[in-house]
Amino acid sequence: MRHLPTRTTRSSHRRVIGALTAGLLCAAGGTAPAVADSPAPATATAAAPQSGNGLALTPPMGFNNWNSTHCRAEFNESMVKGIADIFVEKGLKDAGYQYVNLDDCWAKPQRNADGKLEADPVRFPNGIEAVADYVHSKGLKLGIYTSAGTKTCDSVGLPGALGHEYSDAQQFADWGVDYLKYDNCNNQGVDAKLRYTTMRDALEATGRPIVYSICEWGENKPWEWAADVGNLWRTTGDISDSWGSMLSIMKQNLPLAPAAGPGHWNDPDMLEVGNGGMTDTEYRTHFSMWSVMAAPLLIGSDLRKATPETFEILSNREVIAVDQDPLGKQGTVLSSTDGRWVVAKEMKDGSRVVALFNESGSAQRISTTAGAAGLPQAAAYTMRDVWEHATYNTAGTVSATVPAHGTVLLRVAADRKWAAHPPAVELGLNGNPLVEAGRTAPLTTTVTDLGRTPAKRVSTALTGPSGWQIKALSPTRSATVPTGKALTTRWQVTPPAGAATGTYDLTLSAQYRSPAGTRVRSSVPFQAHVVVAPPAGSSYLSDLPQLSASNGWGPVEKDTSNGESNPGDGNPLTIGGTVFAKGLGVHAQSTVEFYAAGACSAVTAQVGVDDEKGAKGTVAFEIWADGTKVASTGVLTNAMAAQPITADVSGAQVVRLVVTDGGDGVDSDHADWADLRMGC
Repeated sequence: MRHLPTRTTRSSHRRVIGALTAGLLCAAGGTAPAVADSPAPATATAAAPQSGNGLALTPPMGFNNWNSTHCRAEFNESMVKGIADIFVEKGLKDAGYQYVNLDDCWAKPQRNADGKLEADPVRFPNGIEAVADYVHSKGLKLGIYTSAGTKTCDSVGLPGALGHEYSDAQQFADWGVDYLKYDNCNNQGVDAKLRYTTMRDALEATGRPIVYSICEWGENKPWEWAADVGNLWRTTGDISDSWGSMLSIMKQNLPLAPAAGPGHWNDPDMLEVGNGGMTDTEYRTHFSMWSVMAAPLLIGSDLRKATPETFEILSNREVIAVDQDPLGKQGTVLSSTDGRWVVAKEMKDGSRVVALFNESGSAQRISTTAGAAGLPQAAAYTMRDVWEHATYNTAGTVSATVPAHGTVLLRVAADRKWAAHPPAVELGLNGNPLVEAGRTAPLTTTVTDLGRTPAKRVSTALTGPSGWQIKALSPTRSATVPTGKALTTRWQVTPPAGAATGTYDLTLSAQYRSPAGTRVRSSVPFQAHVVVAPPAGSSYLSDLPQLSASNGWGPVEKDTSNGESNPGDGNPLTIGGTVFAKGLGVHAQSTVEFYAAGACSAVTAQVGVDDEKGAKGTVAFEIWADGTKVASTGVLTNAMAAQPITADVSGAQVVRLVVTDGGDGVDSDHADWADLRMGC
């Protein structure tokens, strides 16, 4: 992956092993051993209960400019001060956000005659100390950035701290810096532990409390050694503002839960909430899962341009409380079947936060129990929906129908006062919301009582876009729905004859009363797809409409490589020197779905890593027929020629094409579905 053509890519950077100058060897404290370029593993070792400097006892919260500005001119003193002002004015400071952090490009390209760093006089005409004073005057803290190498990651070549650790640390302290992000570019092959420990010691020598963020991209498994070195460490490459990137990083970070705790946190990179590349539903998932993972919450959007929806997500104090719980436990995965994730986090008050996360492109029922989440046996439990800010009782089932790419975040407790709350109900959908224009599709909905108490005067409704005909074929009301029972309603759904292919929003809603008479309204959105049956014969899938598509970087490209950034920036599909005229160019993690109408027999393709990334990239290809994996390749590298893949998709309504990262992160994972055909 890459970020900007003018910037050395942090996540794709690989250490250069080579001879060091005598001065660097001396400064680093000895000869640097060879460092293996190894991927992040799927396990983590338990860390010490608290790191040595006593800081960041809950995950740091604040802002970093990089995701929204990179090194563009808009990153300057005015912006930084403006963010500090907004923290106060919009209540973000009161919600827990503390740090206003500068990323790369704040410095001049050369040190001064005394070997000191200087601020870029155009960006920061009054210097860093003046900015720190302003931020401190707001009751906030200032962070700064440099790299554990000879230069930082920007292609301009700004000075890094390797060989200058003690001088730079003291300079940061003198300026009033409270947080240091220490990157990994241009590190000259010096051992990572040595480089990052040297800066730890330098920061400690200043006597100033400075939170220490290790940013070596998870290359040297910092979760195994950095608990007494830094307060947080990056576990992955850089995030981008896309569903695929966020999902890939989340999956890499989740297994590392044993390493996290007060003062030492797994860091899956900054937040993208509000930058525009994902939907609000996806941003709520992003914020929910970072909070369940006890991750640092560093806002990456320009708050001067943020929408009300962005502020609503970032300032949800109930979700923030999940992240900031003083017990400091990272959530652990209870299940992840077919993209239906259940992640549970133990809280200091004995409750459990349960994230029901739907990775898939359609609404899914996701379920667990209070016991499975770690709660003791009880007659009933309270269950708080921290996005809806509503509390219910449950007999023990923790369940919801979760929208595509959505997350329901529930805080569950064995609370003796459970009966004071209305029963939880789950709204469910059975049937396939795929329908051809002008034709009728059957759907069945359920309103199920999960509570210990009955739901009274229950009614349900199904609504859709203007012009759609939605007709109930069975009762939509019930006087009482007892515990564990459901109001089941059959419907006919008919889109207009002229409806264009694409996705349409439907809403299932319910109303009911608790035994005490409290009125409750609940709803769940889901999507119906107006589809066209594929033509008979063999068709290139790049010529057929997609049901859904998600990609790690950039859009899915038709008949070109991924290119990575903008639509249409790809090149001819090329694998091992062979050029293909037709296919899809994607970037792991990627999922593309097509409607097969139960009428197709096989999918065939030539697959591999596109040549546009040189020797980089490892991926694996999968083909799914409805919910079943019917073909896979194993891990492929750029050194391999195109590999054939064939899948029997007979009878499938939906064919799903999946590319995963090969188990080593998504760096440069440009994947081609070349000569991709479906026979019907």
